Amino acid sequence: MHRRQILALIDRYEQQFPDEHEEVRRIRAFVQSHEDCFERSLAPGHVTGSAWLLDDNRERVLLTHHRKLDIWVQLGGHADGEANISLVARKEAQEESGLKDLELLSDQIFDIDIHAIPERGAEPSHYHYDCRFLFRAAGAQDYVVSDESHDLAWIPLDKVCDYTTEASIMRMLEKTRQGLIK
Repeated sequence: MHRRQILALIDRYEQQFPDEHEEVRRIRAFVQSHEDCFERSLAPGHVTGSAWLLDDNRERVLLTHHRKLDIWVQLGGHADGEANISLVARKEAQEESGLKDLELLSDQIFDIDIHAIPERGAEPSHYHYDCRFLFRAAGAQDYVVSDESHDLAWIPLDKVCDYTTEASIMRMLEKTRQGLIK
C-alpha cells in the first residue's frame, strides 16, 4: 500500500522521459522487491528524496558541497520510512539550507538517479534510488550551511559546470533549460 504512490510517480516519469527507461526499470524493480525500500537500514540501498531548488527567477540553483561525498550536488537525503518522497525532498532541503518557504513546482518526479554510495566506516557501500523534485525558493534567499555540507551556493544555471559535471546534475540542468517542468 505505502509503495503505490511512488510506483505511480515512477510510471508517470517513464511516460514523460522514455529515454530514461533503464533507470526507471531499475528503480521500479527495487521498490517492488523491497517492502522496506524507504528504510535507511535496508543494506543494498534505499529510496531517497532530493530537491532541485531554483530561485524566484529560475535563474539559479542551490547546490551543496556535500561533506561526506566531497562533491557539489542538489540538497536531499534519506526517507527514514517516509513514503511521501516529495515531502522527504522538501524536509531535507529545508534542514540542509535553513530555507523554509519552498514551493513544490510539480508533484511529479523531476529526475531519477541511481548512484552508489561508497563504504564509510561501519556502513557498507550501497545504492541511493534518488527521486528528485523541482522546487522554488520564495522570497529571501539567505541560507544556512548545515553540518552535512562544506558550503552551499546559489549558482547561476550557466555556471553550474564550474562546480560539477556530474551526469545527473547536467541532466537536471538540461531539463531546466528545456522547460521540462510539468
